[in-house]
Amino acid sequence: MFITAYCPECEEECEHEVVADARDRLVRCTTCNHVQRLKKEKASEPITVKTIVSREDSSVVCGIDLMPDDECSIDDRLVAECGDDAFGVEITGIETGERRVQRARAKAITSLWTRVIEQVVVKISVHDGRKTIPLYKECEGEDPFVVGDIYTVQGKRFKITQLKLRDGPLMRKEGWKTVAHRIKRVYGYRI
Repeated sequence: MFITAYCPECEEECEHEVVADARDRLVRCTTCNHVQRLKKEKASEPITVKTIVSREDSSVVCGIDLMPDDECSIDDRLVAECGDDAFGVEITGIETGERRVQRARAKAITSLWTRVIEQVVVKISVHDGRKTIPLYKECEGEDPFVVGDIYTVQGKRFKITQLKLRDGPLMRKEGWKTVAHRIKRVYGYRI
């Protein structure tokens, strides 16, 4: 077996032949025949980080396999495994012990709070002149919604006037669009 390692005689990285592979590796430089011992690097194993997966009004405890030095941030998208099922999720909160943080390495995380983004329910408020009608549309997380477009949900036809996003802004300009998993609420008027 051959590996690339630093040779003190050649003073550069070069190919070495592995002579013995015990607790330390005994290697011989293929350029100058210098023999040296190298410490074996421990291969890090993936860890399963406790993950709370929320889907509308219910939550389940799942897990996400990460390498100990992987860094997670709010809004990162990962795949959570819940028994035999797997869900595409977006991180909404990170706990490290008693604290909530914006970013952390996997080995420091005690819990990830996430929400499913593959299948979402979009909440819609449609005004008909006298009252506001609440509607709900189950759709794919990547389905587009466009201000000014006409939609039909639960037999009600309406035109979108505003899109309220989860991260705060309100989209009002005709033609502006976003995807379903980013929407907190759709506003429109009945046609």
